[in-house]
Amino acid sequence: MTGNESAVDDATAAAVRAELDLLRESIDNIDAAVVHMIAERFKYTRRVGRLKAVHRLPPSDPSREARQIARLREIAESARLDPAFAEKLLHFIIAEVIRHHRTVTPDR
Repeated sequence: MTGNESAVDDATAAAVRAELDLLRESIDNIDAAVVHMIAERFKYTRRVGRLKAVHRLPPSDPSREARQIARLREIAESARLDPAFAEKLLHFIIAEVIRHHRTVTPDR
């Protein structure tokens, strides 16, 4: 290998590192936005939980959950995201919401 090839390799490596840094910065920004959006969502689901507790409604609503899953799968498909992944994510979020609702209505 000549010294010239090493310089090209070093330049390529530096360019790749720079591009990785930019891409990762974008990913980090998106991750922060996702966390903020989920926090905002939970503000509303806490209000739903309090309303359900006052009116002695069950913490979960399977028909609503099924409609939301179907809706999110459609959104995922149009966004070119794996609908199964979107469904898993929503199941995870719904489970956490129900857990919160049960803390407001521990007798259910």
